[in-house]
Amino acid sequence: MKVIGTAGHVDHGKSSLIAALTGRHPDRLKEEQAREMTIELGFGWMALPNGEEVGIVDVPGHRDFIENMLAGVGGIDAALLVIAADEGVMPQTREHLQILNLLEIPAGLIVITKIDLAPDSDWLDLLEVDVRSVAASTVLQDAPIVRVSAKTRAGLDSLVEYIQDILEKKPERRDLDRPRLPIDRIFSMSGFGTVVTGTLSDGHLSVGDEVEVLPSDQKGRVRGLQTHNKKEDRAVPGSRTAVNTPGMDTDTIRRGEVLIHPGDYQTTRRVDANLHVLKDASIAIRHGIEVKFFVGASETIATLRLLGSEELKQGETGWVQLELQDPIVTVRGDRYILRRPSPGETLGGGTIMDHHPRGRHRRFDPEVIRSLSSLARGSPSDLLLESASALGIASLKDVVSKSRLESEVAQSAIDEVLKDGRMLPLEQSGISNPMETLVTTREHWSEIRSRAAEILNSYHKQFPYRKGIPREEFKSKLNTSPRIFNAMVSVLTGDHRILELGGVIAAAEHRVQYAATDHPKINELLKKFETNPFATPSIKDCQNEVGEEVFNALIESGDLVTVSQEVVFLKKDYDDLIYRVQAAIRHHGPITLAQVRDMLNTTRKYIQALLEHMDAIGITQRDGDFRILRKGTTEKDEESEHRSNIRRRD
Repeated sequence: MKVIGTAGHVDHGKSSLIAALTGRHPDRLKEEQAREMTIELGFGWMALPNGEEVGIVDVPGHRDFIENMLAGVGGIDAALLVIAADEGVMPQTREHLQILNLLEIPAGLIVITKIDLAPDSDWLDLLEVDVRSVAASTVLQDAPIVRVSAKTRAGLDSLVEYIQDILEKKPERRDLDRPRLPIDRIFSMSGFGTVVTGTLSDGHLSVGDEVEVLPSDQKGRVRGLQTHNKKEDRAVPGSRTAVNTPGMDTDTIRRGEVLIHPGDYQTTRRVDANLHVLKDASIAIRHGIEVKFFVGASETIATLRLLGSEELKQGETGWVQLELQDPIVTVRGDRYILRRPSPGETLGGGTIMDHHPRGRHRRFDPEVIRSLSSLARGSPSDLLLESASALGIASLKDVVSKSRLESEVAQSAIDEVLKDGRMLPLEQSGISNPMETLVTTREHWSEIRSRAAEILNSYHKQFPYRKGIPREEFKSKLNTSPRIFNAMVSVLTGDHRILELGGVIAAAEHRVQYAATDHPKINELLKKFETNPFATPSIKDCQNEVGEEVFNALIESGDLVTVSQEVVFLKKDYDDLIYRVQAAIRHHGPITLAQVRDMLNTTRKYIQALLEHMDAIGITQRDGDFRILRKGTTEKDEESEHRSNIRRRD
């Protein structure tokens, strides 16, 4: 399915030509018919001799409606540059030709209309010479020139043959299974509801599909599809498509928004692009100027940031980052146009290189320029890696989507960069769909390893007595999502770069090492525990004696065990206490706090803390004044645990 569009000066016969070709006049508004001038986009279709149906977009020629013209010309396969024989090349002829050139419209014809008004054939010959001069060094420099008259129908058959010829040479639009319909018309039909129209690209739509419109974020389902007034179950890329989505609000949807499958695209307010400034632009492009930005059917105000230079003169090409006033949907490879807001003038245009840059670039950073240059000329693997680099860590699906590569080409590039290690998978198992696997570039992973090491080393230096940084604090410092964080930790652990120790993370080489001045204090404290194992120093006393950080290190290392906010035991004594209480209950039945106190020859303070601790960890439970063992604890388990603890101490 192909679409062609008209271009040219006002009143040069574009609409009359379409009416002659299709039998339908594209001017549908009463004001257009009254003024005999196209204001909004018009649409039609025709059947070629080979049976293929072709959509036609009629755009306004008047300078006041150039921006309406831009909404329709972006999705066409070929252009008809229309020039009236009685007037010749006019201002909007030149501006439309410049726009076609900036958008790199892939094919076209130059149509000299109203030949019935030409004085003679010599006049037409001279006009063709003038046209060739104007079209030199543009996309239409080699385009056939066809002479026609909509009034007498002279030359129309020849024009149709030329249209068929240039369209037969064009390949079919790619179906990337990610449909985009830039909306150029919105209306409501009685009994059907909301209808939006546009030229479909990048994928197909089917009746029943769930869809959403961005950026207004309306969701719905496709109730019906039409192409050239014919109902279709499936609309293909390149077709002029009307989509019936009842339930959507026509007052909310705006021209320039995009209808998509949910989740396939995200809006952006910033894009990186190359920019070619027109030779006859009235001003040079300077950093920070405000421009009108046109892509697809959308239009918004943008602030232009020049990268690598302070100014782009007329005829020059450079790199820019555009900060957009309104969110739009665009992708890498889309062509765009910049215009001056006032007075209205086309300044230049170019290609979107990155539709979701990670942030505002430093304007004179050579790495930024290198990356954009690579995107502009890269092989499939280069494009894949640049997309992965821009995303940092993302699923293969998102990387491929950003690269805009076709599935077979993308898979070959994926295999290549994974095999040579330029891209690394961060998940090895548990992913049902391989395209959902998280990946990153080798360079980005090196940065992550360095960042992780920096965070851990800094933490170990600040807290030398701690085993490691709490997991959640580490995640917060890395500033990433739970899934990405888990994948990063898994790989770093597998590479033996970090250790995960019961809720904390440490550098693999980290060991808690006490200062020389700490050892005498620690030995003195532990001696007090050995002397009175069941009447130990309080936590506060311990902290006063060795310091809070050293005391916490003794807890983390397992030398000491806290059972309350005040009571702490040596680990070996704690294990013995637990075993003896369990054994007493096992052999003598339920036991009171006083009985345990007398059995261990200590005070109520320590035994109450111990028993409440045993209740909390599920060994015992309170039954009035007694303690009983919780169900599931067996004598064999107690003995085995007790012997295991003795072996560890030995």
